[in-house]
Amino acid sequence: MTLLKSPRSQMLVFALAAVALVVLPLLVQQIGSGWVRIMATALLYVLLALGLNIVVGYAGLLDLGFVAFYAVGAYMVALLTSPHLAEQFAWFAHYFPQGVHTPIWVVIPLAALLAAMAGVLLGTPVLKLRGDYLAIVTLGFGEIIRVFMNNLEHPVNLTNGPRGLDRIDPVTIFGLSLGKPLDIAMPWGDLRVASVTLYYWLFLVLVVASVVICRRLEDSRIGRAWMAIREDEIAARAMGINTRNMKLLAFGMGATFGGVSGAMFASFQGFVSPESFSLMESVMIVAMVVLGGLGHLPGVILGALLLAALPEVLRYVAGDIQNMTGGRIDAAILRQLLIALAMIAVMLLRPRGLWPTPEHGRSALDAPPAGGRS
Repeated sequence: MTLLKSPRSQMLVFALAAVALVVLPLLVQQIGSGWVRIMATALLYVLLALGLNIVVGYAGLLDLGFVAFYAVGAYMVALLTSPHLAEQFAWFAHYFPQGVHTPIWVVIPLAALLAAMAGVLLGTPVLKLRGDYLAIVTLGFGEIIRVFMNNLEHPVNLTNGPRGLDRIDPVTIFGLSLGKPLDIAMPWGDLRVASVTLYYWLFLVLVVASVVICRRLEDSRIGRAWMAIREDEIAARAMGINTRNMKLLAFGMGATFGGVSGAMFASFQGFVSPESFSLMESVMIVAMVVLGGLGHLPGVILGALLLAALPEVLRYVAGDIQNMTGGRIDAAILRQLLIALAMIAVMLLRPRGLWPTPEHGRSALDAPPAGGRS
């Protein structure tokens, strides 16, 4: 363990991990693109969990409507990269006959900005709420956004209602469309990189950038202010921290991650509908943060990866168990039951999460006595 404490050893470990993460989808795609799609989707959930961790893990504000920012980013991209607006509005078609095909360099900042505005809009009226009341209000906000997207078809068809929006452009970077496979000439022959692998690499870059941002925030003055509010808001206010602005900043910063993740989800799927942004999605994102370890980046990433991949892996197990019961148990219900049992087992065995931070939740009994030795 002492060898890993040296900077050179840490850099070597990080380099090996980076190479493994880059090469892994190339190996997995030989088995099937479906597994790479699961990995790419898991990275999107990591982005969502990192954003929610700012609100819940750092600032201690329980948010059950985080999926709303996910929806805002997804629908923004769907409207700006599909021909829907040109087909519905004659004045829009006059200026953009083929629709607006917005590049990724504009999509990501716009998604982050729009989601941040939605986060501040949510945070402003709930600044004085705590605990269960805050959870209920944020839950209502998430449901309002979903219902809004589901019903904004009449009298003006903006979201196409429950039918959703399709024909969304894939991400294009420097002329390279991630919606098509890429053939790379190698000494031993052509290497075909699947479209899902290209998206996986893009999501991996965004996750790494997000981890760096969250790590810098955690060690900054803002991060310490958030944690002071989490531990004792009254004491934080007495120490001169502007709790109002810090809470709004937490809602806004966390929402940006949700907006960017939603934008990538829409481009990745090529289709969005209100069904993708249900209450269950918000609950799962909260569960990722709590089960992984509140406020601890490695734990949050671990929780997001496990809970994002577990439902897909259990599809194969649930089918076999359904066959054993003669088809009397629905596979989807059985899969949800297995996920719930796994979450209950984790919380019973690891009440502070799979990988909790060493400081958060430490009891006074664990602290060394004053003037004594640890």
